[in-house]
Amino acid sequence: MRKFLVVLDDTRECLNAMRFAAMRAAHTGGGVAILSVIPPEEYQHWIGVAEIMRAEAREQIEAHFEVFAKWMRDRQGVDPELVIREGEPLNEILNLIKEDPEIGVLVLGAGTDKAGPGPLVTQLSRNSGSLPCPLTIVPGDMSKERLEAIT
Repeated sequence: MRKFLVVLDDTRECLNAMRFAAMRAAHTGGGVAILSVIPPEEYQHWIGVAEIMRAEAREQIEAHFEVFAKWMRDRQGVDPELVIREGEPLNEILNLIKEDPEIGVLVLGAGTDKAGPGPLVTQLSRNSGSLPCPLTIVPGDMSKERLEAIT
């Protein structure tokens, strides 16, 4: 089964990427993998604190994921899988795509502010010619109705 990979983060545009991936998966008989990356800890000498911070980050990610997963199951009939990694987001995205042969499309949401589309969109689109799968960039301000029409 072909999967659409989406990155779960705290950005507003993440919502449109999730919607797009779920609707495309529902219409094509595919699945959705949701990746959340916990950045590396800056203070490794505080091991006990770092472990608590990791556990709290995982709990927050899982709670955030469940909101999207419920919508995907209830509205689109898609049961997404959650992958949590620790490291640099770009490296972890590329590693997961290489490790999971079912991932067929990477879906990212593009930011709409003056700072640009966001660091992941910028980095990945710059290197899109050498990516191991197609990259779909979903505009962050695209309406639900327009997303439904194009998926």
